[in-house]
Amino acid sequence: MGKKTIDEIEVAGKRILVRVDFNIPLDGDAKITDDNRIRAALPTLWHLLQKGASLVLMSHLGRPKGTVSQGLSLAPVATELHGHLGTSVLLAPDCIGDETAGLARDLKPGNVLLLENLRFHKEEEENDPDFARQLAEMGNGIYVNDAFGAAHRAHASTEGITHHTEHNVAGYLMSKELQYLQEALVEPARPFLAILGGAKVSDKIEVIEHLLDKLDKLLIGGGMAYTFLKAQGHEIGKSLLEEATVPVAAELLQKAGDKLVLPVDCLVTQKFAAGAETRMVPVNEIPADWEGVDIGSQTRELFVNTISEAGTVVWNGPVGVFEIDDFAAGTNAIAQTLEQATWESGAVSIIGGGDTAAAVVKAGAHKRMTHISTGGGASLECLGGRALPGVDALDDGADR
Repeated sequence: MGKKTIDEIEVAGKRILVRVDFNIPLDGDAKITDDNRIRAALPTLWHLLQKGASLVLMSHLGRPKGTVSQGLSLAPVATELHGHLGTSVLLAPDCIGDETAGLARDLKPGNVLLLENLRFHKEEEENDPDFARQLAEMGNGIYVNDAFGAAHRAHASTEGITHHTEHNVAGYLMSKELQYLQEALVEPARPFLAILGGAKVSDKIEVIEHLLDKLDKLLIGGGMAYTFLKAQGHEIGKSLLEEATVPVAAELLQKAGDKLVLPVDCLVTQKFAAGAETRMVPVNEIPADWEGVDIGSQTRELFVNTISEAGTVVWNGPVGVFEIDDFAAGTNAIAQTLEQATWESGAVSIIGGGDTAAAVVKAGAHKRMTHISTGGGASLECLGGRALPGVDALDDGADR
């Protein structure tokens, strides 16, 4: 990775600023429905506490757009984190200000202070220098970034703060994410396969272009597949289409040749709802008033056979509308086959966060994957070869 980590700094007796990613889903009663991102941060937090540090934790939650929203308070996170850490977690009334600064100064080794939602201030996303300075003053010179899911954003708590702290290092989660998404792709076990799905081709263009020369096969599914099928001249009915991206899809098809594998059949419906009538049709026979919602049975077999023989698989984007059980068979089959290939054949499986991670969990196939990323957008940009501002801002390690 080349970035200094928490193993390379002395933290005993220090007040450490830690950027975590606690942007987790809440239900209508502000109850946490998935605590995976909290659990993912625990190894870093445990290490720092065991070494005698006190912690000031920073995170955003949701999109409050610079205004205070009680429904997006980090209070439920503080309660949940207390249960995991086994020590009290004090929630600050704000992320900056005299009262919060006083709470931070009063911390003793082993204490944890969670700052309130960073995005209650518009200055966070604006990367305002003064706001970044105020955040930095909550610690005493050491900043740890363990929020891979926010590393692709140049915000005050991910990039700006590093201009006001002496030591800027990566936590264990950040190190692990970069190891798999960057280093593991340099010399992947072959055949090297990528599965790309989701709604939009435009979200994945850079990924395709960056990975194409490295891949042995690229499987395309999800809503984005219909833009490629349109580029081939097929009637796609009411299926999802990015009209402006059809020429780009045509160019990618020509460039990729037989590396790029599209669905040969699909599940279609007239009504986007559970229990609706469905049909399995070849991709060149989609009715004009129907829409594709999943890969078909022949495509499932094709994809499954390809995955079973792979040495390394990167998967970003479901291949169907997995949230509705009637349309989830394709995504479930891929998840279960990839889990089996990882467990039985030693394949390296890298799941690209976001909806893909949720789909793998829903399919019950998450426990044996090699790596499930905590950052959907960040993993996409990393796979697309883009620099991540939150990573670039960290100190270089000794190997650099």
